[in-house]
Amino acid sequence: MAWTKYQLFLAGLMLVTGSINTLSAKWADNFTAEGCGGSKEHSFQHPFLQAVGMFLGEFSCLAAFYLLRCRAAGHSDSSVDPQQPFNPLLFLPPALCDMTGTSLMYVALNMTSASSFQMLRGAVIIFTGLFSVAFLGRRLVLSQWLGILATIAGLVVVGLADLLSKHDSQHKLSEVITGLFGFVILSLLLVPMYYIPASSFSGNPRGTLEDALDAFCQVGRQPLIAVALLGNISSIAFFNFAGISVTKELSATTRMVLDSLRTIVIWALSLALGWEAFHALQILGFLILLIGTALYNGLHRPLLGRLSRGRPPAEDSEQERLLGGTRTPINDAN
Repeated sequence: MAWTKYQLFLAGLMLVTGSINTLSAKWADNFTAEGCGGSKEHSFQHPFLQAVGMFLGEFSCLAAFYLLRCRAAGHSDSSVDPQQPFNPLLFLPPALCDMTGTSLMYVALNMTSASSFQMLRGAVIIFTGLFSVAFLGRRLVLSQWLGILATIAGLVVVGLADLLSKHDSQHKLSEVITGLFGFVILSLLLVPMYYIPASSFSGNPRGTLEDALDAFCQVGRQPLIAVALLGNISSIAFFNFAGISVTKELSATTRMVLDSLRTIVIWALSLALGWEAFHALQILGFLILLIGTALYNGLHRPLLGRLSRGRPPAEDSEQERLLGGTRTPINDAN
């Protein structure tokens, strides 16, 4: 079935804003400027402050959420299900996990190229699959285990390419609430981080885990850093909205494919901007990661169905509830 104009718009919005999100964060990392107290010029290495900005972008989706809710309330024949009562504190544990993961993600972005960073994020498939077996009692099919193994192999190749490159060149409410918790908690944690010594791990002159004051001083002396940070905050807001909408209007598989295309866009632009040098191993690693992701998400089934001229596989994987009462294999075609 052909996509509608609205679906094409959502897919394009997700691809563009997702690419801008990573590129703008890396752009900010590439700047050097003087800090507070007349310190020498140094790189803008403030991953925890960037993480606060990301959560601020997620939290800004609250405006879109209430606009859509008011629009649905204005239609008497609306089929939108009423909101079930829930305790917002239920989202605190996942918000803490997201906060930790996002902070480490921005730390990693300081240490590697934008394209390698985007590819290495594919490791989420490994832990998602293993944790679903360990904690949810799921049973993975053979193609998913093969997908996990391929993903591990792809990550090894990408990591090797990154090491060689360095040697050569020196709108769901749940996401809104998670963004709110992450933004508030991480903003408060910036205060103790200002005093926690981090020696060589730190990128600021004071040698602390995070120096938010130094970041603001650098922004004042180099306004383009503010442009990069605002691009990161705004792009993550639109990217989350578009990602949720693509999953709702199209499918989770489509969202995965668009996310893979985002890696290609980031890699191509990084090469064009001269942020990194071309390395053939990255292509091999990306292809292996793509195969692993496709196997895990069952993209091989439609192809095999056409080759065998059998009936098209039932799309049950995206309809299955994560915490449902029955425990059936993920992506099981039966």
